[in-house]
Amino acid sequence: MHFDQLLQQAALIGKLPLPEQATATMQFPANWCQGRTAFGGLSASLLYQAMRQQIEPSRRLLSISTNFVGPLLADTDFSLHIEILREGKSSTQVLAKAVQNNQVSVVVQACFAKSRDSAINVPITKAMSLKPVNERHTLPFQAGVMPEFFQHVDLCPQQGSMPFTAAQTSHLGGWMKLKQSPAQLSEAHIIALTDAWPPTLLQMFSQPAPASSMSWYLEFVQTPQLSAGEWLGFEAITHHCKDGYGLEDGCIWSQSGELLALTRQTVALFD
Repeated sequence: MHFDQLLQQAALIGKLPLPEQATATMQFPANWCQGRTAFGGLSASLLYQAMRQQIEPSRRLLSISTNFVGPLLADTDFSLHIEILREGKSSTQVLAKAVQNNQVSVVVQACFAKSRDSAINVPITKAMSLKPVNERHTLPFQAGVMPEFFQHVDLCPQQGSMPFTAAQTSHLGGWMKLKQSPAQLSEAHIIALTDAWPPTLLQMFSQPAPASSMSWYLEFVQTPQLSAGEWLGFEAITHHCKDGYGLEDGCIWSQSGELLALTRQTVALFD
């Protein structure tokens, strides 16, 4: 199933009034899974797309925080619950939950805001260090070796190593896009693609072992103005890892080198 088809289903649920949201359900196929649960970028982007329907268009996404509470299973009905926590003159705070089998699977909280007049202007000081995309280095999908959702995305690594190769670095970076270009590349697609990369620490493992994203935070610097088939850049570093938990953050870039968003996540390691 095309990613945009899943987004359309989530948008339809998001447009419903709150009492009706609890009874409206959707599903996703197993080829969007990461292990036994939904690919985290998919579940976060579906909740974002649903809550976006409740927000006036003049308010752009500033930040989105995702907590993966439990598994979200494929081919099984789940509902999306959207709650406006507060709506002020300039900003809106929203809470969204994916509920399956009467249990919360994923929780997302987001902040939307409209532009305000201000004399303060601090320019972006970060700069992308990625080289231009070389599509010959795009990773091929290997069934049974890679997560199932990987058949829907293209990753072209430039920094770091493959998972489970006992690498000496914990940095990771490269280019990313959906194999099937969307009609329009939006925040929902950026959310999903950002989570397509493995945790930075998996490359340091000497043998296969699981890792799990506990919490994930994205801050959008600007509203993306991108072409549908454009590659996006990703660069991440590990700040700290101890006692089975790691903290990593990174940048998401346009293909022309504009900073689009900042990402940070806490990862649990099971090596």
